Amino acid sequence: MSLPTPTLQTARLRLRPFADADADALFALHSDAHVLRYWDAPPWTDRTRAERFIAACRQLADDGTGARLVLERTADGAFLGWCGLTRWNPEHRSASLGYCLDAPAWGHGYATEAARAVLAWAFATVDLNRVQAETDTRNLASARVLEKVGFRREGTLREDCVVDGDVSDSWVFGLLRREWRPLPRDPDAAPA
Repeated sequence: MSLPTPTLQTARLRLRPFADADADALFALHSDAHVLRYWDAPPWTDRTRAERFIAACRQLADDGTGARLVLERTADGAFLGWCGLTRWNPEHRSASLGYCLDAPAWGHGYATEAARAVLAWAFATVDLNRVQAETDTRNLASARVLEKVGFRREGTLREDCVVDGDVSDSWVFGLLRREWRPLPRDPDAAPA
């Protein structure tokens, strides 16, 4: 069962499926050590990783297990990063939320806006009961994004990531359908 990747429009963002032309911007994002300092994998060193990521995004949609979307700023079309829902499990009615934004996009509310749009789409589209997200315990900005959209911190995975010898803990966050509160007339939920 496929899960067509939507195009969503928010007040400041356009979220759309990945295209082959996004490979350079995606590689620049995922090869930046500063951006990935709290990531669960080292920065990319080979551009073909971007091409494989884009192919994996298409496979997610074809398999019906998720959707990853490019974040573009509406004002100028700038590539800001991506946000997505993965590991959709119809039996357990669960999925995982993830996002990665370029450093110049940090601190402007884009991650919150994008996460809210993806969650609104997901809760309206699939029979979803629970969404989970994880973040490095040192990444307080990401934890705040999750809390702003309604996630609750549920626990800590101790020493669950080792990247280039650096051991770190992760917080697990959960959001249940009954806890989801879209904004009134949520503009983030409207397909473009």
